[in-house]
Amino acid sequence: MDNLDLVVLRTLRDWRSSGKRAILTTIVRTWGSSPRPVGSIMALCEDGSVVGSVSGGCIEDDLIHRYTQAYASGDETRMPAGAPQLLKYGIEADDAHRFGLPCGGTLQLLLEFDPDAESLANIVTRLEQGQLVRRVVSLSDGEVCLEQADKPDELVLSEVQLTNTFGPEYRMLLIGAGQLAEYLASMALSTGFSVVVCDPRVEYRGAWSVPGAKVVSEMPDDVVREFRPDLRTCIITLTHDPKLDDLALLEALDTPAFYIGAIGSRLNNTLRRERLIEHFEVKETALARLRAPVGIYIGSKTPAEIAVSIMAEVLAVKNGVPLPADLAVAAAKDLHGVPPDGGSVSCAI
Repeated sequence: MDNLDLVVLRTLRDWRSSGKRAILTTIVRTWGSSPRPVGSIMALCEDGSVVGSVSGGCIEDDLIHRYTQAYASGDETRMPAGAPQLLKYGIEADDAHRFGLPCGGTLQLLLEFDPDAESLANIVTRLEQGQLVRRVVSLSDGEVCLEQADKPDELVLSEVQLTNTFGPEYRMLLIGAGQLAEYLASMALSTGFSVVVCDPRVEYRGAWSVPGAKVVSEMPDDVVREFRPDLRTCIITLTHDPKLDDLALLEALDTPAFYIGAIGSRLNNTLRRERLIEHFEVKETALARLRAPVGIYIGSKTPAEIAVSIMAEVLAVKNGVPLPADLAVAAAKDLHGVPPDGGSVSCAI
């Protein structure tokens, strides 16, 4: 599955390129709790089609009713033209309840009517190329300016313009194409990551069965270098084979990837750290970035459960959520008296 913003913008581009009228809706402010964060976008076509979301569905239904032909009779036109408009939901308790907003929740939307097809095609192309793009919208006339951005920024709404940064998509590189990787790749794809799986072992690649994840056969260190990890990249080693996992980690720890993890028991992790320090002169400061044993402690045993544990930690780090120390696998297992070698399930999380 592609990044949701890219899906929305690509669909909106296609609607506008085919001559259909449409609206781009952006959440620009929230007060209290809200179903979707600031910066979330949704596109609405004149026929009532919707891609993306700004709520659990009730606000989308209201926008469809207000601005599209879905509930209109005859040739009635409901979608305005001209400058963007600000629209607020949930100001009163009754409205919050009606639109399915959490208690006390209020959100404000910016509606852009009939965004320019050429500008949409431009930003889609740049996002598909892995660029980070700043989109600036004039509130007086809806004119759009696209700028190259050097870092992700929070949405900014001023009296004269809206500035929102898009892309590039989050990427996950998995070392090892076993069953655990299949579950983890499926979860990552469903949450908007693009996924590449590296495994030089033909017997594992031949059994791979996750559509949408690219599988490569080169050695892990070469793949990490070619991947060019950035601040939206996570790298996880899953083979249990030091000849493969260590190669990937040596390269990964020298990149700005936001998450680097390795499967294994506490004992295996200790041995790994000793190898990397003694034979490859990896510094403790670099190893401090390594999340190993990977994941959070949920008592998982099966590959599917372990994948849930890993994906939960990846998403928490991605979203900037601090995790309690006692959720770390090593600390939790020490607390519960689990032997360091993990017994018969050494990779269990």
